[in-house]
Amino acid sequence: MTLHAVAPAPSEPSLASPLTAAYARLTEVFPALRVREVPRGGTPASGAGWVRAARLAEGGATFENFLSWDAEQARRDYGQEPRPDVVASFALHRYAWPVCLLVTMPWFLHRRVPRIPVEAVSFQRTLGELSVRIEEFACLPGDPAAHEPGARVVADEEALRAEVRAAVAEHLTPVLEAFRSRVRRGSRALWGMATDEITEGLWYLGHLLGEEERAMREAGALLPGGTTPYAQGAGFRRLTGKKGELLTTRDRASCCLYYTLRPEDTCVTCPRTCDAERVARLSPDR
Repeated sequence: MTLHAVAPAPSEPSLASPLTAAYARLTEVFPALRVREVPRGGTPASGAGWVRAARLAEGGATFENFLSWDAEQARRDYGQEPRPDVVASFALHRYAWPVCLLVTMPWFLHRRVPRIPVEAVSFQRTLGELSVRIEEFACLPGDPAAHEPGARVVADEEALRAEVRAAVAEHLTPVLEAFRSRVRRGSRALWGMATDEITEGLWYLGHLLGEEERAMREAGALLPGGTTPYAQGAGFRRLTGKKGELLTTRDRASCCLYYTLRPEDTCVTCPRTCDAERVARLSPDR
């Protein structure tokens, strides 16, 4: 099941910044997601269809409306009433997966890591658009953007990886707290979901970019395990296929609960999916 797919948005010029090229490349390979940059000091987009991340994190009417979209989608697509925790899990995934890419794609492509507090982001899920105001970003010594406004130079690659983890955690902490009671999961399980969104977003975009192996290495170095608050490492591993070929998989730290709607169709990285089934489904000649 692909929960993150949304309708492509029309093309429109974006504000030039040290992050613009990365976001443009993201949309080039994945047209269903588009990033609008807001000038420093500006306000992320609002109005019809836009959800301010800060409002989402507060709960209330914005939060309830956000979940109602997923409840209606589940009724329409699966012909049944989804459990409230399933609705909340779907909604959290559909928000967190693209938001993590705001941080990971500039890092993966250009070694630049933006800070995106909840006050700086809004989301238009129907069009597949994110609006973001970036006041600060980290980069490495020697980066041509090191003298740009808001640039902060860090010592090395490991320091930059720490910036990625911190930037995602800064944004997701209040959002996860808002979802906690609805998904009915504890802190470790919630941060397991965050681990999966970071890892699988990088993995998927790496594939689209023609750099899947590098994306897996980068994700493994970013999330090696033991990096609080993230619940586990990226956890890629290899299986041997029917003809001796190597097949890549991982075990998700969390469950998307899709099995509650389609028990016969679990995700290939779901902890419920055994290795024999994964080999059968991943083999080229299936």
